[in-house]
Amino acid sequence: MSNLQIGLAISGALVLAGVVGYNAWSTRKNAPRQAQPDAAPPAQDSTAREPEFDLSVFDGGLASVPSIEKRPALDALIDAVADIGLESAVSGEAALAAMPQTRRVGSKPFALEGLNELTREWETPAPGQRYSAFQTGVQLANRTGALNEIEFSEFVQKTQGFADQFNGTPEFPEMRDEVARAKELDQFASDHDAQLGFTLRAKKTAWSPGYVQQHAARRGFVAGALPGRMVLPASEPGLPPVLDLSFDTQAALADDPAQSAIHALTLSLDVPLVRAEEQAFERMCDVAIALAASMDGLITDDNGRIIPIDGLAMIGTDLAQLYATLAEHDLAAGSALARRLFS
Repeated sequence: MSNLQIGLAISGALVLAGVVGYNAWSTRKNAPRQAQPDAAPPAQDSTAREPEFDLSVFDGGLASVPSIEKRPALDALIDAVADIGLESAVSGEAALAAMPQTRRVGSKPFALEGLNELTREWETPAPGQRYSAFQTGVQLANRTGALNEIEFSEFVQKTQGFADQFNGTPEFPEMRDEVARAKELDQFASDHDAQLGFTLRAKKTAWSPGYVQQHAARRGFVAGALPGRMVLPASEPGLPPVLDLSFDTQAALADDPAQSAIHALTLSLDVPLVRAEEQAFERMCDVAIALAASMDGLITDDNGRIIPIDGLAMIGTDLAQLYATLAEHDLAAGSALARRLFS
């Protein structure tokens, strides 16, 4: 082989090595950020604080909202209720066997309760108990809209069918009155509903699902029921989560999630479903600021516009008023009635 051929071969090898090296560097540079083993916590600095967004400076703050009042399942505030008189007591077993197969009337929940002969309290029929009266109810409104005439007629049919099995006598409210109440309640709910969302966007390098999950877990989030969803649990078991954190479902279900690139997350709060005591919006702001700082991201709205801190403060003021208004109407955020109405 001549010196020329040897030189060309060496030059080609160097070029090939350079291309391979560049591709490897480019791949590493553009690969989604990956979760890393948690290092041992450093010595605690007494002056260090987690990022916080203090809403207590607002007059009439969230902490001043009254606590939630416990109520029975059926409530005339949001339900059309029919009473069923009986000639004699009915066992819980018989009541359960006679109950309608579905607990819906159109798009509205339907419920049936019995007056326990022993405790004199209304409850869902249960085996081993006896009931001296029954009542049925259909919800006047939810997020699908107001109860209409067709749904009310179906409610009457379900109730009458149940009552007939025990020679019961149902007393129904006037349909026109209940439909009118339903429209008013639906209008109130529409005017006082609030679902907030922040979008966290990666500044440069995308995130992998594991990277997102690791950082969210450090803020108290746990895996949700669906892929690509994490939740911040409420302080009381059984209540809706305080916050939701979601990202692309396909990224979470990928064969190799480590290579899935996530460019944006959605942090959301369903205001009427979360108790004021949870300080949900304040915690939402804290989480957004902390995640944006630790993951090199930006806090934006749905259209990609950066949300300034001053904008967050204005939202907090409006929410304090919303919480107070709901409580004044016996629909305190996070209460059983509010969770039903805003479902």
